[in-house]
Amino acid sequence: MKFVSTIVGCILFILFFGFALKNTQEVDLRFFLDYELRGPLVLMLLAFFVAGAALGILALTPTVFRQRRERSQHRNTIQALQSAAGTGAAAPVQPQPDSVNPALPRN
Repeated sequence: MKFVSTIVGCILFILFFGFALKNTQEVDLRFFLDYELRGPLVLMLLAFFVAGAALGILALTPTVFRQRRERSQHRNTIQALQSAAGTGAAAPVQPQPDSVNPALPRN
């Protein structure tokens, strides 16, 4: 599996490198208040891709912290219930076999 992922990574690198070589022309990026930015197209695309990924990570940060806090609260609740019941550590749950109703005919 590691070999396949290495091959896929190499193929993607070659494709993106070819894309970068084909898009080296200069572009003008115009902002408000007559601010202008000139640069190669591939660098502009890369910069906006990185900025979008960073904004996506920042947007997920509150959710991640909230889920961590809730998980910690649930763990504390479980430990409190276990200590109140006097069981200490929870025993691992063993899966129960499926029950078969002997009254039903088997095919």
